[in-house]
Amino acid sequence: VQLQASGGGLVRAGGSLRLSCAASGSIFSINDMGWYRQAPGKQRELVACITSGGSTNYADSVKGRFTISRDNAKNTVYLQMNSLKPEDTAVYYCNAENARTVPWRRGGDYWGQGTEVTVSS
Repeated sequence: VQLQASGGGLVRAGGSLRLSCAASGSIFSINDMGWYRQAPGKQRELVACITSGGSTNYADSVKGRFTISRDNAKNTVYLQMNSLKPEDTAVYYCNAENARTVPWRRGGDYWGQGTEVTVSS
Protein backbone atom coordinates (compact mmCIF):
# COMPACT_ATOMS: atom_id res chain seq x y z
CA VAL A 1 0.00 0.00 0.00
CA GLN A 2 1.32 3.42 -0.94
CA LEU A 3 -0.03 6.90 -0.21
CA GLN A 4 0.55 9.76 -2.63
CA ALA A 5 -0.19 13.25 -1.36
CA SER A 6 -0.56 16.33 -3.53
CA GLY A 7 -1.94 19.84 -3.50
CA GLY A 8 0.49 21.76 -1.33
CA GLY A 9 1.96 25.09 -2.30
CA LEU A 10 2.46 28.73 -1.46
CA VAL A 11 -0.59 30.83 -0.64
CA ARG A 12 -1.25 34.18 1.01
CA ALA A 13 -2.96 34.44 4.36
CA GLY A 14 -6.70 34.14 3.93
CA GLY A 15 -6.34 31.92 0.90
CA SER A 16 -7.32 28.31 0.31
CA LEU A 17 -5.70 25.05 -0.70
CA ARG A 18 -7.02 21.55 -1.21
CA LEU A 19 -4.84 18.57 -0.39
CA SER A 20 -5.45 15.11 -1.80
CA CYS A 21 -4.02 11.76 -0.80
CA ALA A 22 -4.65 8.61 -2.78
CA ALA A 23 -3.90 5.14 -1.45
CA SER A 24 -2.89 2.56 -4.02
CA GLY A 25 -2.19 -1.14 -3.97
CA SER A 26 -4.23 -4.22 -3.22
CA ILE A 27 -6.62 -2.61 -0.74
CA PHE A 28 -9.73 -4.23 0.67
CA SER A 29 -10.61 -1.45 3.12
CA ILE A 30 -9.13 1.35 5.19
CA ASN A 31 -10.34 2.32 8.64
CA ASP A 32 -9.34 5.86 9.55
CA MET A 33 -7.62 8.28 7.21
CA GLY A 34 -6.14 11.52 8.37
CA TRP A 35 -3.91 14.48 7.90
CA TYR A 36 -1.05 15.44 10.19
CA ARG A 37 1.36 18.32 9.94
CA GLN A 38 4.82 19.14 11.15
CA ALA A 39 6.13 22.66 11.32
CA PRO A 40 9.88 23.37 11.56
CA GLY A 41 11.13 22.64 15.06
CA LYS A 42 7.82 21.20 16.18
CA GLN A 43 6.37 17.75 16.65
CA ARG A 44 3.98 16.21 14.17
CA GLU A 45 0.39 16.90 15.15
CA LEU A 46 -3.01 15.68 14.09
CA VAL A 47 -4.91 18.10 11.88
CA ALA A 48 -8.00 16.07 11.06
CA CYS A 49 -9.11 12.48 10.67
CA ILE A 50 -12.12 10.68 9.25
CA THR A 51 -13.47 7.18 9.74
CA SER A 52 -14.66 4.94 6.94
CA GLY A 53 -18.19 5.86 8.00
CA GLY A 54 -17.52 9.57 7.68
CA SER A 55 -17.13 10.64 11.31
CA THR A 56 -14.59 13.43 11.62
CA ASN A 57 -12.31 14.92 14.24
CA TYR A 58 -10.37 18.17 14.02
CA ALA A 59 -7.64 19.92 15.91
CA ASP A 60 -9.02 22.96 17.71
CA SER A 61 -6.72 25.22 15.71
CA VAL A 62 -8.37 24.32 12.40
CA LYS A 63 -12.01 23.86 13.37
CA GLY A 64 -14.28 25.94 11.17
CA ARG A 65 -11.54 26.49 8.58
CA PHE A 66 -10.54 23.01 7.40
CA THR A 67 -12.78 20.22 6.12
CA ILE A 68 -11.71 16.61 5.74
CA SER A 69 -13.54 14.24 3.41
CA ARG A 70 -12.90 10.92 1.74
CA ASP A 71 -13.96 8.86 -1.23
CA ASN A 72 -13.91 5.25 -0.11
CA ALA A 73 -14.31 3.95 -3.67
CA LYS A 74 -11.12 5.76 -4.65
CA ASN A 75 -9.31 5.23 -1.32
CA THR A 76 -8.66 8.95 -1.32
CA VAL A 77 -8.79 11.52 1.47
CA TYR A 78 -9.03 15.27 0.98
CA LEU A 79 -8.36 18.30 3.12
CA GLN A 80 -9.98 21.56 2.13
CA MET A 81 -8.14 24.37 3.88
CA ASN A 82 -9.75 27.81 3.94
CA SER A 83 -8.84 31.05 5.70
CA LEU A 84 -5.24 29.91 5.90
CA LYS A 85 -2.95 31.53 8.44
CA PRO A 86 0.86 31.77 8.54
CA GLU A 87 0.79 29.37 11.49
CA ASP A 88 -0.65 26.70 9.19
CA THR A 89 2.72 26.57 7.42
CA ALA A 90 4.03 23.02 7.69
CA VAL A 91 4.62 19.80 5.85
CA TYR A 92 1.33 17.94 5.70
CA TYR A 93 1.30 14.15 5.85
CA CYS A 94 -1.59 11.84 5.13
CA ASN A 95 -2.12 8.65 7.07
CA ALA A 96 -4.11 5.49 6.51
CA GLU A 97 -4.82 3.33 9.52
CA ASN A 98 -5.56 -0.40 9.27
CA ALA A 99 -5.34 -0.62 5.50
CA ARG A 100 -6.50 -4.19 4.96
CA THR A 101 -5.49 -6.17 1.91
CA VAL A 102 -7.70 -9.09 3.00
CA PRO A 103 -10.80 -8.89 5.22
CA TRP A 104 -9.66 -11.43 7.84
CA ARG A 105 -6.39 -9.78 8.85
CA ARG A 106 -5.66 -6.38 10.32
CA GLY A 107 -3.83 -4.17 7.88
CA GLY A 108 -0.88 -1.89 8.36
CA ASP A 109 -0.65 1.83 9.01
CA TYR A 110 0.86 3.92 6.23
CA TRP A 111 2.12 7.46 5.69
CA GLY A 112 2.33 9.58 2.59
CA GLN A 113 5.49 11.40 1.62
CA GLY A 114 4.34 14.82 2.78
CA THR A 115 3.32 17.92 0.89
CA GLU A 116 4.53 21.35 1.87
CA VAL A 117 2.13 24.18 2.64
CA THR A 118 3.49 27.70 3.05
CA VAL A 119 1.23 30.57 4.05
CA SER A 120 2.68 34.04 3.68
CA SER A 121 1.49 36.99 5.75
